[in-house]
This record gives sequence, structure tokens and C-alpha cells, in this order.
Amino acid sequence: MPRRRTSSSSSSTGDTTGTTAPRNRTPQPVRIRRRSFGDFVKAFLAFVALAVLLVGVPFALATQIGWPLPDGVPSLDWLQQEITVHTFLNILTVIVWFAWAQFTACVLVEMKAALSGVGVPGRVPGAGPSQLLARQLVAALLLVGATAASLTPGLSQLGQGYDAHQKPTVAAAQATPGLFAQQQEQASGAAAALAEQASHAAAHADAGGSTARQGDTKYYRIQPPEGRHHDSLWEIAERHLGDGRRYKEIFELNKDRVQPDGSRLSEASLIRPGWIMEMPGDARGGELVEMPGEAPNVPPDVQQQIADYAQTGDHAQGGGGAGARDGGATEGRGGEHGHTGGGAAQVSVPEQQRPAPDGDRQQATAATGSESAFGLPEALLAAPLLAAGLLGALGRRRRQALWQSAFGSVGGRRGMEPPTPGGDAQDVQDALLVGADPEGVRLLDRSLRGLAASLAEESRALPVVYAAWLSNGDLHLQLAQPSGKPPAPWQQGQDQTFWMLARADAEGYGDVDTAAPYPGLVSLGTMDDSRLLLNLEAVPGIVSLSGRESDRAAVFASVAAELATNGWSDRMTITLVGFGEDLTPLAPNRIRHLEDVEALVETMEAETRQRRGALGAAGHDSVLTGRTGPAQHTRWAPHLVLLAAQPSAEDAVKLAELAADASRLGIGYLVGTETGDLPGAAWEMEITGQGKLLAPLLGLELDAQLLPAAQQRAVVELFVESDPESRPEGDPAHRPPFLVDISEQGRPAVYARLVGPYEIIGLDTPDGDRSALLHEALALLLLHREGVHPRVLSSALWPRGVTDDVRGALLDRLRDWLGTDPDGTPRLGTDDSGRLTLAPSVVSDLDVLRSLYYEATQGRGVGSRAVRGRLLTDALVLVRGPLLADRPEGRYRWLTHEIVDAQLPLLVADTGLALCAFHMEKGRAEKAIEALNAALRTAPEDERLWHELLRATHATGEADRLTALATDLVRRSGARGLPPRTEALLDELLPTWRDAIAAVG
Repeated sequence: MPRRRTSSSSSSTGDTTGTTAPRNRTPQPVRIRRRSFGDFVKAFLAFVALAVLLVGVPFALATQIGWPLPDGVPSLDWLQQEITVHTFLNILTVIVWFAWAQFTACVLVEMKAALSGVGVPGRVPGAGPSQLLARQLVAALLLVGATAASLTPGLSQLGQGYDAHQKPTVAAAQATPGLFAQQQEQASGAAAALAEQASHAAAHADAGGSTARQGDTKYYRIQPPEGRHHDSLWEIAERHLGDGRRYKEIFELNKDRVQPDGSRLSEASLIRPGWIMEMPGDARGGELVEMPGEAPNVPPDVQQQIADYAQTGDHAQGGGGAGARDGGATEGRGGEHGHTGGGAAQVSVPEQQRPAPDGDRQQATAATGSESAFGLPEALLAAPLLAAGLLGALGRRRRQALWQSAFGSVGGRRGMEPPTPGGDAQDVQDALLVGADPEGVRLLDRSLRGLAASLAEESRALPVVYAAWLSNGDLHLQLAQPSGKPPAPWQQGQDQTFWMLARADAEGYGDVDTAAPYPGLVSLGTMDDSRLLLNLEAVPGIVSLSGRESDRAAVFASVAAELATNGWSDRMTITLVGFGEDLTPLAPNRIRHLEDVEALVETMEAETRQRRGALGAAGHDSVLTGRTGPAQHTRWAPHLVLLAAQPSAEDAVKLAELAADASRLGIGYLVGTETGDLPGAAWEMEITGQGKLLAPLLGLELDAQLLPAAQQRAVVELFVESDPESRPEGDPAHRPPFLVDISEQGRPAVYARLVGPYEIIGLDTPDGDRSALLHEALALLLLHREGVHPRVLSSALWPRGVTDDVRGALLDRLRDWLGTDPDGTPRLGTDDSGRLTLAPSVVSDLDVLRSLYYEATQGRGVGSRAVRGRLLTDALVLVRGPLLADRPEGRYRWLTHEIVDAQLPLLVADTGLALCAFHMEKGRAEKAIEALNAALRTAPEDERLWHELLRATHATGEADRLTALATDLVRRSGARGLPPRTEALLDELLPTWRDAIAAVG
């Protein structure tokens, strides 16, 4: 379990035992440059220039010429007056006033950016030269005035040069506001960091703002990752140019140039180990290489690569568009094994890469972490609990839609599949499948409920938990205060405010019928492979979040989506203000949206009064005592408020008053702020443009869990498309993704039986232990004719992870096993997006079943009764039992994420009902009963089949037979009793059925 950074003296003794490697490959400690006499002269002259321009100019204008605003309302007569020299002077005066105002705005913008140390300064419209002058003067002035940095907590992230063992790794969450003074020494290096930044800014200003000075051309070779750290253009610019914001200069110098592995740089966030970057002329640092002949320590092969790369300078690659596309295609399809050309080392895009800053960050988030040209959203790949919640909720929504379609004929998709997503929605769905950790969610839920049950057995109250850490499968709860010895198998953690449960012990927990004790836990991000979950409802006050609006929105969306779909809560209310109007489809019963802060204050004032009264009437101190013991049936569901809009000063005070007692009442507040200063904020956090979640006073620096706008829209699209009522009235039924040629000429080369015991016809059985793995991979591909992402396939077969070479070997064996068609076409191929697809010659009985039903009800069978009867009969003959009936235990776990287990019974039931109706049209009741019984063997829970069976049996005129069927139905229903609609039907068909069943006994 990682520990919080402290200021103990041992950290400076030089003992490095037990320390971890620093996050940066080559840590650059903050260097304090001695200020020379020239620096003070520059600062003094800058101060004088600013004083003259900001104060002297308006003073001179106001005293010598006059105030620019008119004394009264102008009339139309002045248009007819003679134009004199005085008129020109007045016009010139107004222009000077406007220029002064613009320059003043530039100075304010530059001062704010320099003092905050965060983000790129805003651009004042039409003020290019003026803003450049302001930037140079401000930089020169701050060169000797860096002590002001101590007043700006936002500069804490500039202290990147701290030793690794001083890094904060656990929030001091058990402390209350006002007790974080011991953490304030973390900002001690901020002044030195700002001095260094101002030094680089002044040097850059002296160069006239040029991006490269004349001199020897320098090159940098992208280094392989160390641990979880990967090179990025931002860090390269920060180390060698003194300002990470200059990463765009490196990108422009190297854009679209051919790299040693044959690929090209197309996005600032996508760089690979072994690539070579030409650097601006003012780059400095020992890792840079000038010309190969002048770099004796560089290996000869690298020297040759640099020499070859230097010859492509000035974007001399010419018409490389096709080459770039070819390189990208090679990278996307064949690059999975990681081999490169030109003698370079093995190349693969890292699983995680630090996002690009500012405006490029969202683009980088969507692209990083991919191993091919079609990347999956890294934001969801790196959020296993969020992905598992969304995937589970999406599966439930799709199953619900299927049943609604079947019983209500909503949307005209009876028995068919939901629409196949495309574009961003398809990528997001694949990312959910790859990134989800349902086992982790299950263990977390059982562990928390098991703890609550154990404490209830000991008549102990639940402790207040501020946060939880998931580290290597172990669960650490951070308590507000010591709460005694934890119940077994929980153990004492690193101190009395931590309870710990090992993963092995958590796996021993079973399902417990108790309320979820901490439903307000939500993931914020990761630190050193540990995931932090903050208990929003337990915070003694407001949690504030500052940063850019788009970055805050990504955090808010992630928090809202996880709270709405997580698997460790029962019920809750999530109120969204200022964002999230479109998030409601994720959980309509949980999420509600309010228009403004005024409505929120009014709502929460009423709920706060109601909860206080309810707690008092129940005799509870807090909602936690209501979640254990005899009163747990009341549940005391939390109410979590996510306010993304900046509240006014008056509303902020009201919210602070409401939040003062919120933790006792089970109410939590997460409020966004532009300034970072919010009344009543117990915990203050900041999200940076680089995806870091900072809480300096808590000792936190997390890789934030985000849901950017593009992924948010795609997730919502998946849920909306799963709703059958979203389809317009009268829309045609959804066409299956793959229709089989059911004629005699359409005999497949490979035929797999999935409905019932698994059997493959047309292929030899693979030898050895790999046979089961190949069969499972083929089954997954057969159930997804639209294509399967390679990472989805590997995560399905190896849920706990697999290396690229093992996956590549499996795909090679699978291609060899399936072989090729007579025309030489491989039966396992890839589509334009790089997803794995099967040739039409590889068919399953489920494909045939879908095609037969579709043709019978919407194709050729519509106009021909004889054809319809034959097609439906052939379809029902294919049904031999449930899907993959003989699958071995422990395999095919990915089926839990599928809805095919709900689709197949509905499809079989629809086929049986259609064939029953076909026979009843001609009065053939026995044939109808035979069709219904065949369907019931696969769909025994479908009430529609039993209703039609009762009607068909009644049509035979045999009362005893109908009574026997009613008796069988009553026996099957057990203690639940017959459904109301079934009872009503029996009352209609056999009014004496109750007496008859009682007589039978």
C-alpha cells in the first residue's frame, strides 16, 4: 500500500533503499539560476516600461488631451461639420486609448498565466505584437520576482523534480479541513520552479520569440518506456526547451517525416520508442545528438538512422501521402508483433501514454493506448470499474429492450438483435469490453457488504470511510478515525485509520443480503498502480474541482457515469447541474437534471430538512447507523450533487451551509469552480490539461479518470440505440447482421453448431491443448459477424491479460486452421477498420436460424404460405438446446457480457409462435402443439408459448388434457403462483380449472 509523502528528515539523508524509480526517465531537478546584475537591470527596465505604458500613457492622455468618452449625447449635426486638424487629433486619441486598453488586457492575461503556472495564456483578439511585447516585459519582471509564486498553490505541479520517495501516494483523507499545515512544505520549491520558468521565458523573449536559432541541428531519439512512464513531446520540450508548451514546434519540425520503422508522425500524442525528432536550434541537454560524426557515444546503427533522417529535413519527403497511408496500414494490421525495419528495436505503442497538453489532450486520449491505426479510447481502457458498470448497465438495457420488443412488439424487432453500433460508438463498446473488470466490481461489492454484515453481527456501527484504495487486488479502506479492530478476515492496515482486505480473502466472500454500506464511493484516478475511490457522501463539506471547463467536464462525466452504473450500490439519487442533460439514459431512475443553481439550492434545502427530521424520528446519528442492524431496510440511499457550473458568491455560501451537515445525512457535493476558491470546500482538487488530478494539501497527484466529451456522446448513443422506443413508429424490423444463402447452392465450407452441443463440420480437430482455445475464439467470431477487435478477442480469451506475441501466435494458428476458400481468400480476414471477420463460407447454425426466420417473416415467406411453413419448420429443427450447451467450466466467461443468451430463447419462441399460427390457420392443433413443445425445450420461461399451448390444447376439445396442462403450469410456477395473464386465460378457457386441480391433488 503506498504511503503519503511526509517531510521526515530521513528523506534527505541520502538513503535510497526501497525507493521506486522516478516517473521521468531522466529527472530534471529544478535548477535555481543565480540572478545577475543584468537580470536586475532588465527587470527594472521592464518595470519602468510597464509603468509608463500602463499608467503614464493614460495619465498623459487624460491631462493633456482629455477623456475619450463624450460629455453628452452626440447629435447628427457633427456629420455636417468641417473636418479640421482637431478632428484628426480626436480620432487619433481614441485609437491610442483603444491600443492602451488592448495592451493592458494583454498584460493582465500574461500576468495571470505566469503567476498561475498552469496552461497556455489566453489570446487577446487582434493583439499579436502587443501581446508579445507584454509577454516579454512580464517575463523579464518576474525573473527577479518569483517569490510571488508562494502565493499561488496551483504551481505545485511544477515541482516535478522531487525525488521519487517524496511523491505523495495516499490522500491524508482522514484529516479535517484546517489540519493540512504539515503538507504545506510541498510548495516550498514552487518559487524556484517559477524562477526557472521565467528564466526560460526571458531567454526565449531575447531571441525575439523565434522557435529556433541558427546553429547546429540537434536530434533526440524517443526512449523506450521505463515502468509506467513513456516519453511525450510535452516532456521533451520541457526538458530541452524549458517550456512544455513548445511541444508544437517539435511536432511541426517532424510532422509526416518517415521514421526508422517506416511510419510517420501524424499526431503530437502518438510517438514511438526509436523514433527520431529534429529539435529547435535552441534545444539544450545531454541527451541531444548533433550530427552523427560528432556523437561518438551514439551506436553506429543509431548514427545511421539519424543521418538518414537528417536527409529528409525541411519536409523533403514530397508526395508521401500514399506512403504514409501504407505505413499506417502496415502498422495497423501487421504491426501487432512489433517488428520494425532499419535495425531498430522492437516497437509497440505503449498501453498508456501521457496525454498531450491543452487542446490536443482529448485527441490524444482517443488515440493513445492503441496498438494499431484504429485505437480504442484510452479513457475507458484505463477505467475498469467505470467500464464494468457501463457494460453491465448496457447489457441489462438491451435485455430489457429485447423483452419489450418480444412482448409488446415495440420497434418491430421481435427476436432480432439490437442495432450494431458503428464509428465512435463501436470503438467505445470495444473499449468497454476490453477495459471492464467485472470481477473487480464483484469482489468490491461483496467485500463491502460482507464487512457491513460482520459489523452488524457484532452490533457495531459502520465506520466513516473517506476513501478506498484498490492496490494489486487488495482493498484498503481509509477511515475518518480509528474504529477498533476490524472483523475477520479484515486486517489492520498501515495504521489505525486503515482497514485492509487481501484479494484472496475477498474471494471467499459470498452474496450477503445486506444494504450496500458505501454506495457513494467513486473512482477519481490512479497513483502508482493504486486506484483511489472517494466516498463523496462522507466528505465533511464540499469537494471543489478547479481547472479548465472542458477538463472539469470530463471529470464530472466520469463521476456521474460511474455513480449511475456502479455495482456496489443499491439505490441513490444523482442530481446534475450545469452539465449532463444527455446522461439520463444511463440510469433514468437515478439521474435527474436541474436547470440552475437556484433550483438546486431550493431542492437541497427541502431535502436537508426532510433527512434531518427522518434521522431524528428513527433515532439514528447518521445514515450509516441506518444501513446496519434492524433498520437496514430503510436503506438510507445517498443523494450526490454534481454541480459543474460556477455558483455565485451568495449561492456558494448557501451551499456551504447545506454541506456543513451533509456527511451525516448521506448527501455529497462535488462543485466546479473557475477560481479554486470556494466557501465551505473541505477538499480542494484541480484537474490539469495533462490529465492530472491534484490535491496538494492532501498530498495527491493522480492520473485522473476522465470521460471526454466524444466518449460521453458515444456511450449515451449506445444506451439510446438500445431503447426500442427510440425507433420511429413503423420502422422496418432490424435486419440480421449476416444472412446465409439457404439454397442448395449456398452450402458452406465450414459449418459450426452452436445451438446445443458445440460441433464443427468441415475442419479437422486441432491437436493438443490449444484446441479448446481455438474453438472458443471461433465461437466468439461466429457470434459477431460484424467483426471483432483483436483486443476484444484477446481480453475475452485471456481476461487477466496476455502479451502481443501470444495473441499473434493464436491468430496465426486460427488462420491456418480455418484455411482459405477455393479462390485463395483467407477465411479469417480483417475489414477496413482492422477488425477480425469471417468469410461468408464459415457459417453457424445460429446464422442459419436467423436467416430462416427472417426469410419466413419478412422475405420470401411473406408472399407464399407453403414457403413460410417450410422455412419455419426447418428453423425449428435446428434447435437442439441452449447455446454452447457443453462448454467446459471456466471458459466462455465473455458470454456474461453478451445478450445472445436472451436473444436465442426469444428467437426460438418467435419461430415456434409463428409456426403455431401457421398450423392453427388450418385447424391443425396437434401440429401446433408439437411446434410449441419444441420451442419450449429452449425457451421454457416464455409465457407467450404457454399461452398459445393452452389455446392449442383447448382447440383439441379434450378437457382432461387441458386440465393436465394447467396442473403442470401450477406446479412449475411454485410459490410464485401463476402470472395474472395466465390465470385470466385459464379462467376463459377452463373456468373450473381451480377445482379440477384441487381434485387432482
